[in-house]
Parts: sequence; structure tokens; C-alpha cells
Amino acid sequence: MTETIHVFNRAKVRHHRDRAAAQLDAHGFLFEETADRLADRLDDITHRFPLALDLGCHGGEMGRQVFGPQTMGRGGIETLIQADLSPAMARRARDGEMPGLPTLAADEEFLPFAEGTFDAVLSNLSLHWVNDLPGALLQIRKALKPDGLFLASMLGGGTLAELRDCLAEAEIEICGGLSPRVSPFADVRDLGGLLQRAGFSLPVVDADQVTVSYETPMRLLYDLRAMGESNAVAEAKAGLGRRDVLSRALAMYEDRHRDADGRFPATFRILTLTAWAPAPTQQQPLPPGSAKTRLAEALGTQEFSLGEKAQPKD
Repeated sequence: MTETIHVFNRAKVRHHRDRAAAQLDAHGFLFEETADRLADRLDDITHRFPLALDLGCHGGEMGRQVFGPQTMGRGGIETLIQADLSPAMARRARDGEMPGLPTLAADEEFLPFAEGTFDAVLSNLSLHWVNDLPGALLQIRKALKPDGLFLASMLGGGTLAELRDCLAEAEIEICGGLSPRVSPFADVRDLGGLLQRAGFSLPVVDADQVTVSYETPMRLLYDLRAMGESNAVAEAKAGLGRRDVLSRALAMYEDRHRDADGRFPATFRILTLTAWAPAPTQQQPLPPGSAKTRLAEALGTQEFSLGEKAQPKD
């Protein structure tokens, strides 16, 4: 038995998404952007994925990318099942611009699908709220057919660095210590190891950055709430805490991060995960020593053994 991981209050995550569902059209721009980027990755893959799962579907952004007027059936997807922790988000995805897609409320930590169900599992900016990420990845791998694709985006370390730094400094200055205010994020190395641990083949994790410009730092906080991305750390105090801490943090933000146009940037670091369920037909790495051409020859350089040193030229 492993120790229970409890970083996030999942009931709070669900509540935040339920609350945000009604106004997501005006504030879900980041979900739209990353869904578009994931769909571009799907276009680059020659495999076909007739049955796919959109895990953490929010307002149906991936569905619109897959079955839009100009992109019908991207990746060879014939059926896309949408699932979200929030029943309100699931209803919004079901009744949105792509009505008729199978949709259900489901928890990423307890997938209600049989092993070997899907040709692909897609997940757009949802898994960073999962407590047991290794367990969730293992369930996703098991839900895939052999040679099935896992393609996901998550928020990673460095996200909201401007806000995090200002909140931390303001609280230390006024309260003399820190409390959990902003969610912890994984990094590229962590995720690569977790994919391997979950039994995926050919795992790749890369990072990109999206910078959003705001009129005021307070508009950033409002957007995070309206997206359903407010703080849900299990040990966090209710609300944003003391008004004097928040006021000081926003003042620091304005002093330090105003750009040449008088606006305020907010950085989102997007990690993209690509991996495959193992299959006998997949390419396998060659055993050590099986190469027929020396690397030095391919590079046009001279090779030295570990016991020799290059001699300087006259």
C-alpha cells in the first residue's frame, strides 16, 4: 500500500469548475489556445484513433478542434467521449457547439472505463489538479489499447511566476511566514519519469510558454476565478486571506511587471506530454554495441579512447 497523496481539495476543484461553467466563453481563452496546440500535434501523427477520450473536457474545446467545420475528424477520430470532474462543465461541453458527443462527469483519479477501451486519450489543462498523478497516468495507460496514444497538456513549473513571487514576498513581509496560496506544479523531468513509471513507451515531454497581458493584476485574479483555476490546495485558507497581504502583493506586481504599454504580463508554462501504450509492433531501441557505423565517422571527427588524450597541434 502507498501513502495517500492529498495535495488538492478535489471537491473544491469541482466546485470551482461548476461555478466557472456558465461564463467560460468569456474567460476560457487559455483552454482554447492549448486545445488548438494539442490538435496541431494530433495532425502530425500518422496513426488513426477511431475512439478517443477527452479527459477533463472543460467546455468542449478539444471537441471543437476535432470536429470543427474545417477539421472534421482530426486524427481519424470518429467518436470522442468527453469527461470532466465537474457535472456543470460536462453539461456545457455536451450542449455546446458540438452537441451530440457522448459526455459524462468522471473523476480523473477514478476512471470508469475498462482496460483497452480507447485508441487515444487526450487531456487539455486538467491533470495539474490531480492528487495522485502517478496513479492517474497508470489508469490512463490501462484504458488505452496497445499502441494507443496519450496526448496531454498541463500547467508546469514557472506558471504565474510573477503572481507567486509577489504573493510570497507580501505575506512574508506582513505575516512573517508563508501559507499555501498557489498550486504546486510539476516540471519536465518529473513528468518524463512518471510516464515511464506508469508503463508508457516512447514518452516525450516538452515545454512552451504563453504570456497573457492584463490591464491590471486584479484582472488576472478575476480571470483565474472565472476559468475555474482558483487555488484549491488542500491546506489553503479560505479565500485569498488578509486584504493587506493581497493589496501589498498587487502593488508589488504593478511596480515590478508593468511593460512598455502599461500592461501587466502573466506567464503560463505549458507542458505537453506524448506517450504510447506499449505494443509489440513499436520500434525498439537497438542493443548497445549493435551500431554498424561509428559516430565519429558520421560526425567527421576523430575518436579517442578513454585511455588516450588528444595531442595539441603545432
